[in-house]
Amino acid sequence: MPRFYARRRLSVAAAFTALISSAALFNAPAASAALPTPVSGATARSYLATLTVTTEDRTGYNRDLFPHWITQSGTCNTREVVLKRDGTNVVQDSSCAATSGSWYSPYDGATWSAASDVDIDHLVPLAEAWDSGADSWTTSRRQSFANDLTRPQLIAVTDDVNQAKGDQDPATWMPSRTTYRCTYVRAWVQVKYYYGLSVDSAEKSALTNYLASC
Repeated sequence: MPRFYARRRLSVAAAFTALISSAALFNAPAASAALPTPVSGATARSYLATLTVTTEDRTGYNRDLFPHWITQSGTCNTREVVLKRDGTNVVQDSSCAATSGSWYSPYDGATWSAASDVDIDHLVPLAEAWDSGADSWTTSRRQSFANDLTRPQLIAVTDDVNQAKGDQDPATWMPSRTTYRCTYVRAWVQVKYYYGLSVDSAEKSALTNYLASC
């Protein structure tokens, strides 16, 4: 075979291989994201030292005072954005509802294939925020808190686990996966610090103990 044609065949083969590789890369599912990375343990400890310690007061709390799952973009609300962010191979319909995918819950280590088995947890619960100072906020600020995609405040987890957690703070509830507890308390303190929320004495003691090993 003439050298020119041999080189040409090799060139075409190389181009075809590159095309296939780039197509595979383009069609590959995006890696799932997760909770925005919280501050370091050292920073969380410094934040915790500045938080006001006071008793909690739930007088007047109503979940509806925190407008949540607002529209974020197009037809996608906050819940749907977090499901997409925290899931793997998530497919959404024209209304932005997740129709398939898988979700790993870092609280308990379970993996789910139906969005209905997953809740979006407010890491610092809405009632806890109310007890800690959000009762004096405007509705607009409470809405921002309830839909915060920037701070480590929203995360997709097993629905039963989220319901068992309820409105408890780290003094009475922590993720069963011990390897996630450091992440959890760092996120908790960061959110409370950013929003100027207080802690009660038992909560601060628990956070101090958990953060000591972070």
